[in-house]
Amino acid sequence: MAGLDWRAIGDAVAAIAASLRPVACHGVRLENMQGFLALIPTGDQSPLMALAAAVVQATDPLRAPLTSAEIARRRPESLTPRQRELLDRWGYPHVMEEFRFHLTLTDRLPSDQASATAAALEAHFAPVLPQPFVIEDLCLFGEDDQGLFHLLHRYALTG
Repeated sequence: MAGLDWRAIGDAVAAIAASLRPVACHGVRLENMQGFLALIPTGDQSPLMALAAAVVQATDPLRAPLTSAEIARRRPESLTPRQRELLDRWGYPHVMEEFRFHLTLTDRLPSDQASATAAALEAHFAPVLPQPFVIEDLCLFGEDDQGLFHLLHRYALTG
């Protein structure tokens, strides 16, 4: 939204976080998602999906309108009709029922590297993967001039 600085956005995100409760999934596991490796939740994800939808809806007034370049970057010709509808409404095609929570660990890997990398990641993460996996904060990030993201603030879900 034009004219909002990160503090005003932060105030809005703080209010959103104060209205939402933490959610838990059974745990997380490693998965190959079309060539890139990511951690995905296990168990019932419906509370997580509801949280994600609530955050999209609540933060929508904070986002800038999509530009034609941003729409083109999402390759609308490759989207399903529903994904295109979500892009037009929410600014991103993979929200609401199209959302799939994941924590990306790698870039897209050739298949011969994916197996070895997955084995190394499994060995590294197995002792520390949380069970349950709890989401208890909303985090506000900002992008610098080099296109890198930095954590600006973490807001506890206290609703």
